[in-house]
Amino acid sequence: MSSAHRSRLSGKFSVSLCLLAGLLAGLWLAGGASRPDVLGQAIVRGAAWLSLITMSLIGERPAMRRVALPAVLLSLVALLPLLQLIPLPVALWQSLPGRDLLREAAAASGQSQPWRPWSMVPAATANALGALIVPAAVLVLTAGLRERERGHLPAILLTVVLAGTLVGLLQASGAGFGNALINGTPGDVSGTFANRNHFALFVAIGCVVVPSWAFNGGRRSGWRGPVALGLMPFFVLTLLATGSRAGLAVGAMAVALALVLARQGLRRELRRAPRWVLPTTVAALVAVLALLIGISITADRAQSINRLVTIDAAQDTRLRALPTVLKMVTDYFPAGTGFGSFDPIFRANEPYALLKPTFFNHAHNDFLEIVLDGGAAGLVVLVSALVWWAMSAVRAMRAPMPDALPARTGAAILLLIMVASVFDYPARTPLMMAVIALAASWLAYAPPPAE
Repeated sequence: MSSAHRSRLSGKFSVSLCLLAGLLAGLWLAGGASRPDVLGQAIVRGAAWLSLITMSLIGERPAMRRVALPAVLLSLVALLPLLQLIPLPVALWQSLPGRDLLREAAAASGQSQPWRPWSMVPAATANALGALIVPAAVLVLTAGLRERERGHLPAILLTVVLAGTLVGLLQASGAGFGNALINGTPGDVSGTFANRNHFALFVAIGCVVVPSWAFNGGRRSGWRGPVALGLMPFFVLTLLATGSRAGLAVGAMAVALALVLARQGLRRELRRAPRWVLPTTVAALVAVLALLIGISITADRAQSINRLVTIDAAQDTRLRALPTVLKMVTDYFPAGTGFGSFDPIFRANEPYALLKPTFFNHAHNDFLEIVLDGGAAGLVVLVSALVWWAMSAVRAMRAPMPDALPARTGAAILLLIMVASVFDYPARTPLMMAVIALAASWLAYAPPPAE
């Protein structure tokens, strides 16, 4: 490649954009698992560190003011596990609630009581801290983008979602897709995720990104309009094939949010048409989606609906374990147990009625697990993040279109992830952490409200 050609490429695409696209590609391949012992974790964290190092050496200086509040929130999130790893004097850690087990273990082995950190499982907390390099890298790379390059982000994210959806369709067809980098379950339709619920959420996020991709910048949709109309049923049918019951809820919400986000763009496209054309178009789209859902059910391809109507909620481990989780939250509050510690701490508190060959790896309600892990400090950071999202979302809704479309899309993505986190733990996967960072950067960059 000639130096002149390289110069033209560097003038067209910044180092930040190239690194961000490469990092997202790596996360698509290896970032779909939350377990710390899978090979993909080493790959995506190494890629995040490499991206930051490359950015610092040859990249543009990131304008962190664009993502100031998300960066502050992420710094607070990182500060908590860091503090939880500091060894404490014996009298201090023994005064924390729920530490009797640790004290008794040292006494039973004949050891003198050592200094211990705030976290009851330090290795798990150190892993939780290390995982934050992925969203940190995405925030920094996003802050380094040129102004015109920010408009490429919906297309990049939509490409990643579409690539994952195609893998999911291969799995649904029976072709199979074994990914050695994650701990996927053979036979599940989960794309490049280890968990079908997380994959269903990812596909739902694709639904709300479609309007931003089609109408971003106030442009005419052109060829993007028909493609966008085709992508919506494609994503909905994939959601039905995942077998995720929680995916039905976030999928329905995503379709509704996508229609709201596309409203201004559709009005702009149809401004010369009679008034009845817009509601008729929306009604036709909804009718087509309903027809395709009906066909999917008839053809026995709607596994999500099948599982919803056949599985006994009373036997759902998540619901059966909820009283135990709630008791743990109160028993260890206000200190918490340390981030990443849920699995061993739950096993120490697990009643006989819940014992089975498999293990309950998370609370399946990330809001409760954050309070369990972080105690009062974790609750404060969680509430702060929710308040920031709510205030920023209101600001984005009051801002004029079409400039506010990316910010509104970011607010919608974060809302979907929060709803999904009531039933599961999607934000603990590196790929979803990156999506959260992208969505937060869009939301933080909302234009000022209209006068």
